Amino acid sequence: MIRKSAIALLAAAVAFAAVTVNFRHPCAMAASGQPASAIDSKRPEPQYRLTNSYRLTSSYRLKPIGNSADGKAVLLTFDDGPKDESMIRELLRILDKHGAKAIFFVNGYRAKRHPELIGLLHARGQTIGNHAWDHFDLSKASEAEADRQIAEVQRLIGELTGKAPRFFRSPFGAGGERIKQLAKRRGLLYMTWSIGSLDWEKRNRNKPERVVRNVMDQLHPGANILMHELPWTVEALDTLLTRLEEAGYGFIDPSGIDTGATDAAERSTNR
Repeated sequence: MIRKSAIALLAAAVAFAAVTVNFRHPCAMAASGQPASAIDSKRPEPQYRLTNSYRLTSSYRLKPIGNSADGKAVLLTFDDGPKDESMIRELLRILDKHGAKAIFFVNGYRAKRHPELIGLLHARGQTIGNHAWDHFDLSKASEAEADRQIAEVQRLIGELTGKAPRFFRSPFGAGGERIKQLAKRRGLLYMTWSIGSLDWEKRNRNKPERVVRNVMDQLHPGANILMHELPWTVEALDTLLTRLEEAGYGFIDPSGIDTGATDAAERSTNR
């Protein structure tokens, strides 16, 4: 009788252990499928992108709504594409490596020239933003022309992906309240940026280490980081994302940004 009881207790313990394994936290498994304990302890833990419940403040930073998300996170954005397949693929490879999503603010004429790259960005789960049809200062355009610049990109991206953009960034960040209202009428959340990588400046050309330093020197929670589809930015990206992770930052998934929330309350409190 004692032997049978012992066997029964042992069987129950084994069954309980099997059930417990099924409830292991997903973060206990590496992306490769190996248990976390099998990974080199020196390797930093991946910073999974942070989703849901962010809104844009009047200073174009991202702020969690309530306690639903982590404030120590950044939004990655790339302007002026798509230009080159090899650069786009390398950007995507690095973003995937770090579990990061970004907004690619595209120009309409470039999207028309490279519809396959728009399709690639969309298929890889990245967010496509509206950067006007042509890359020129919309503050110098008539209201009708500025609206056309926005509307034509909405139409084209909608046709190519089945989903029109939700975000608009004016070329050079120009246009002010007039362009902001035009974008709003088209159902778009207007944004500029809170950190410029300065990758467009001549002194930073072919100097990826400067691009990294420019961002890290300005780093703050909720940063909205402006970069471009440029060879030295592509070269800088892996190092930049690693540095951000080491500093404890995660990456905001643009799909989690509330484009309907207003920031009126922030206008009196933002610095």
